[in-house]
Amino acid sequence: MLMVASSRNSLINSIASTKNNISDDDDKPFPFLNDLQEKYSHRPTFLQSVVEMAIALEPLFADPKRGSFYKRAFLAMAEPERTISFRVRWMDDEGNVRFNRGWRVEFSSVLGPYKGGLRFHPTVDEGVLKFLGFEQIFKKGGSDFDPKGKSEGEVRRFCESFMTELCRYLHPSTDVPAGDIGVGGREIGYLYGQYKRLANKHGEGVLTGKPTNLGHSPLRPEATGYGVVYLAEICAKQQLGRSLAGARCAVSGSGNVAQYASEKLIELGSKVITISDSDGVLVFDDGMTIDDLNEVFSGKKYQTSPPHSIEDKVSGKYFPNQTPWTLTETQYDFAFPCATQNEIDGEGAALLVKKGVLGVMEGANLPTTLEGQHILRSSSGTIYIPGKAANAGGVGVSGFEMSQNAQRLTWTREEVDAKLKVLMANIYEQMTNLKDDKGGTTLEQGANRAGFVKVANAMEKLGWIY
Repeated sequence: MLMVASSRNSLINSIASTKNNISDDDDKPFPFLNDLQEKYSHRPTFLQSVVEMAIALEPLFADPKRGSFYKRAFLAMAEPERTISFRVRWMDDEGNVRFNRGWRVEFSSVLGPYKGGLRFHPTVDEGVLKFLGFEQIFKKGGSDFDPKGKSEGEVRRFCESFMTELCRYLHPSTDVPAGDIGVGGREIGYLYGQYKRLANKHGEGVLTGKPTNLGHSPLRPEATGYGVVYLAEICAKQQLGRSLAGARCAVSGSGNVAQYASEKLIELGSKVITISDSDGVLVFDDGMTIDDLNEVFSGKKYQTSPPHSIEDKVSGKYFPNQTPWTLTETQYDFAFPCATQNEIDGEGAALLVKKGVLGVMEGANLPTTLEGQHILRSSSGTIYIPGKAANAGGVGVSGFEMSQNAQRLTWTREEVDAKLKVLMANIYEQMTNLKDDKGGTTLEQGANRAGFVKVANAMEKLGWIY
């Protein structure tokens, strides 16, 4: 279930309580963002992501030589290059014509084609997609269509109508969507089938996450979950002098990211203590077994058995109306929020710190509220890695899929896995370099600054910002 911040005022109050002003002469935090905040006051989740990034970049904005340039670059990044909105007309099983809205928010083509997922969910609107797109600079699209409860034929007909409207904007060098919530391999297959029908072309990398035999990449479904664990393992070794073996790990969600993060954690010898859905959380006191995980995989694959309905089939106990971040008696060493945005609020973050959690690794996009982020940053004993870095494995392997499509070949699973490990190691190195060189004190700040500086410098070289 998607959640959004309650209001613009709550966001601004959170900023004011967590950071000092950029300039002693200004009486408001980040005054150069005032116009942006006023313009998008009706998009609180988008503003939250902008403010979260601004907090991490404060030392760059205050730099006497480059600060003004960085502010201009940030404002440019906060405005998408284009937003595409269209009507999707489709027919349900009763022969009724139905209508939904589709969007594609294309933020930045500075470093290459627009890239990001398609989300089919009833809570999707332009504001949610702007937030997701902004997070992925450092694009997103989707529809307010809800695939839950729809027949196979209804999902297929909707995907075909959606692609009919979107296809004119797609090209391997322009925009390459992937999947997200509500858009898995089935939906990507239907979307790609309609693209082929319309374009009369095969093998073009206009979608990633494609099914087997249609130009897919091995490990694409697993990539985000595996990647967040690979980065966590590096952080644990480099920052804490330990591995994840034996660690008690809380995972939220039960979609692709949560499933494959859990799978990799179990493979590395960790104990996966929780997995959740929108109704509650399954708790495995002694750690989830492979059989438990297979039950979760099976239920989600056939959309028949969400976690709340399989308690009698697994070794865990289900707690309704709870999340891994509200359970007061369950101890964790590491937290992997892999469900949705704003799932860890201030109280949840404070509880994690109180429990002595060693690291919070974000598998979802912006799963921690501003208040929660402030609490995690303030804890010297907690490593906090934002989703911009931690969940980059998905978009990374999407890039690998594009490379394979362009060369008309398919790498082995082992080759892709090795490249994914190198990718996550390079991300860690970038975080540590920016942490040391730009006045940062945490890996979270290093992650945000590394992404921003890379894009800002490219914009300058292209003559887009000067």
